[in-house]
Amino acid sequence: MITDLITIGGSAGSLQVVLEILPHLNADLQTAIVIIFHRKTTPNPEMLIELLNAKSTLKVKEAEDKEKIKPGFIYIAPADYHLFLEKDHSFSLDSSEKINFSRPSIDLTFFTAADVYKDKLIGILLSGANSDGVHGLETIQKQGGYCIAQDPQTSQVSYMPAQAITKKVVDLIANPSEIASLINNCRPSPSF
Repeated sequence: MITDLITIGGSAGSLQVVLEILPHLNADLQTAIVIIFHRKTTPNPEMLIELLNAKSTLKVKEAEDKEKIKPGFIYIAPADYHLFLEKDHSFSLDSSEKINFSRPSIDLTFFTAADVYKDKLIGILLSGANSDGVHGLETIQKQGGYCIAQDPQTSQVSYMPAQAITKKVVDLIANPSEIASLINNCRPSPSF
């Protein structure tokens, strides 16, 4: 599948899914991944990045304001900031009001990624307790991107992926091992 960016959003129960997926990703993956977790600021925010790096052969880092997106990297939305993707394939951070009780908002990242990457984008929605990300998947789908929801039966908290399935904004329902396999089959477009 030709894909220049993969966006993954999740809330309650989604960290465990990402920890299942990361060890199975190819070390030579040439598509960038952006992950948006609902998380609060903690005294040691680097602990999450260290945990994810321990499970991944790809470099995991927190996204920084104005940073250019590079293939083969996994970027994590910082706690308490909305993460936007810009036309020049860079990030911008924003601390405006919470959306769906969350900052970062999965929807906002999905919206801006769809605007930039159009049909070269995959949106994946994992376990979670609210509907953040559902409208974002709808936008990705309207722009020609590909949308995946974690199978609610494999979700610790099924509400978020189940809402996406109910709203019919999903092209595929998959378990964590199927998600890893699909990511490994992604290739960037020649112009990327």
